Amino acid sequence: MSLVVRDLTIDIDGRRVVDGISFEVADGARLGIIGESGSGKSLTALAVLGLLPDDAVAGGSITWNGRELLGLPEKEFAGVRGNEIGMVFQEPRTALNPIRPIGRQIAESVRIHHRVSKAEAMARAIVEARRVALPDPEAIVKRYPHQLSGGQRQRVMIAAALVCDPQLLIADKPTTALDVTIQAEVLELLRELVTDAGMSLVFITHDLAVLSQIATHGVVLAHGRVVESGSVAQLLRDPRSPITQGLLRDATATLWRPTKGAES
Repeated sequence: MSLVVRDLTIDIDGRRVVDGISFEVADGARLGIIGESGSGKSLTALAVLGLLPDDAVAGGSITWNGRELLGLPEKEFAGVRGNEIGMVFQEPRTALNPIRPIGRQIAESVRIHHRVSKAEAMARAIVEARRVALPDPEAIVKRYPHQLSGGQRQRVMIAAALVCDPQLLIADKPTTALDVTIQAEVLELLRELVTDAGMSLVFITHDLAVLSQIATHGVVLAHGRVVESGSVAQLLRDPRSPITQGLLRDATATLWRPTKGAES
């Protein structure tokens, strides 16, 4: 197993917000973490990345390729974050620096972790921009975030997360702010990228319809606890928990269809 989370707890200001979450992500697996707002899914992702708020206290165990991450010194964690584990955040408008060209932002991780020259890093940024299907990569890397559409900014975030060829990608609600058409394009892109690279994926969402397009297995959270887990196909076909049943009703009230993401 590449990522193993065991009995994860998170307390903030003395209040337990994540209570005993456990799951595993094998090499090349695509796992979805799904739940309503406040269920603890984003905090779980932040714990894996060592990015919890200062007032948060985590317990349990998070191992990455056999290495314990909880309590790892920040200097050591910095070598994992962005290099071995990539992260795509929910809202690129706030995650991207508005006064830096996007090429520099894509290239930042590769310069930090691989000590390459500015020219080499920019060449890599152009390659990644092309890889995520951004138009005219040589020109677009010189632009600023405000000059791009929402879908293009999210592709920039994906490129920045993948530039160091991580083994694991964590995507935290990366399509929430996008319209349905662009959302479908980004989901297809993510699925193709992780499949082609053979990397593992943890995809966080509140939408079971979205989960069916990208993940093969799912963990359902409520109030900081796991209430159900299994293949996505099983969650769609025979949800056991009232929470999962409610998520399925919300999905079928809009539009969803199981695809190869849920069937594989």
